[in-house]
Amino acid sequence: MSTQTSKERPGAIITGSSRGIGAAVALRLAQEGYGVTVNYVSSQQRAKELVSLIREAGGRAIGVRADVSDYAQVETLVAQTEDAFGGIRVIVNNAGISEHRTLEQMSIEDWNRSLGVNLSSAMFTVKAALPSLRRQPWARIINICSLRAMTGSDHGSQYAAAKSGLIGLTKSLALELAPSITANAISPGYTRTDMTKAALEKNAEAIFAKIPAHRVAEPEEMAELVAYLASEAAGYVTGQTINANGGIYM
Repeated sequence: MSTQTSKERPGAIITGSSRGIGAAVALRLAQEGYGVTVNYVSSQQRAKELVSLIREAGGRAIGVRADVSDYAQVETLVAQTEDAFGGIRVIVNNAGISEHRTLEQMSIEDWNRSLGVNLSSAMFTVKAALPSLRRQPWARIINICSLRAMTGSDHGSQYAAAKSGLIGLTKSLALELAPSITANAISPGYTRTDMTKAALEKNAEAIFAKIPAHRVAEPEEMAELVAYLASEAAGYVTGQTINANGGIYM
């Protein structure tokens, strides 16, 4: 991470940001001058290391443990971000879980947990942060979706359904919160994260063969898209889902 050079900006909450795409986003938005909240549930050590990395580079960051499928914990997450950075301008709803379950294997608890983390958490975070977002001259909501929202899944209907719902939520927020607050989604294809590690180790050649780009994405590529959508320059882009998948789905 390069030394902080941008002017200081308000807070940015990135849910599920101790690793993977979320961590890359936290680093990138810190470079843009945002005070970033690194949210985690179980990966405390990774979150501490990321916060230290940002601070050592001249950025501002705090780590906050919160299960974002629990609205009361989300309210605390938002309050701590406001206290630390004086306001919130950017919400990146990145928290997600993906469990391989066919419908026969899936329990009701599996279904509810997936919807709670992958969909409800986004609504909770926006709802809790909305008063702070409205106090900004402009603000941004960016939801991290999935290729599975577009294609469906034969081993994770709960995940595909939740991520499809996230697209509907994105469009609805764009309509409701315009013009000063935009809402967009990014739908990554295969990206090199812990979530895809096992699949890539087992089937990398077959996966690459399906992707016109013949590779998977790096988390930093998704972070660049987030940085653009989080910028003032992106004020005319709202209600959109950007498919960043190397051409595997068009």
